[in-house]
Amino acid sequence: MITPLTPDSLKLGAERLATIDPDLGRLHQRLGPPPLWEREPGFATLIKIILEQQVSLKAAHTMYQRLHKYLGETSPSSMIKAGEAGLRSMGLTRQKARYCCGLAERIHSGELCLEQIDTLRDDLGRKALLAVTGLGPWSVDIYYLMALRRPDVWPQGDLALAVALQEVKGLSAPATREEQKTLTQLWSPWRSVAARMLWLHYLDARGDNPFPTNASE
Repeated sequence: MITPLTPDSLKLGAERLATIDPDLGRLHQRLGPPPLWEREPGFATLIKIILEQQVSLKAAHTMYQRLHKYLGETSPSSMIKAGEAGLRSMGLTRQKARYCCGLAERIHSGELCLEQIDTLRDDLGRKALLAVTGLGPWSVDIYYLMALRRPDVWPQGDLALAVALQEVKGLSAPATREEQKTLTQLWSPWRSVAARMLWLHYLDARGDNPFPTNASE
């Protein structure tokens, strides 16, 4: 099993990245090591990730708080009990209500066991999550990066990272997926750390509070 990132290994990874990439070195000198931004593995975190798709983090956080209060607890059983109509009454779109209920039903039926995902090989764990409607590659990457704390995940499709790479690398436009693939090869096996460093830059440059990012799938 891959050892998850810890505060100590995150700091080590940031220091190593700073020595091999001058641009990340300047970020590290200016901002220091990034936050771990860890999330608790499980159903609630996946619901939060679904809510964060294609909306601002502030809007997603507000929606989750409203939803959690309505449900009483963010669990598969409470989600199923509320149903899509109940979720939509809280402001979720028809699509996201369907995604959330579909995830809840898979877990409740035993078709998906989140407790086993961390014990599976990454390719098998990802396959199991990607089989859930509403969990695309970005969502699964974020789950592996923040909840399972894998050290070498790069979330393709992340809008903030594309812009951060443009700013840090002096590109003429946000980094394309191909550019990201090329630029991040050097950072393995610490690409999850590099992502956190760039998120920190993105937020710092905009005077925002440190918090994980959103994306378009």
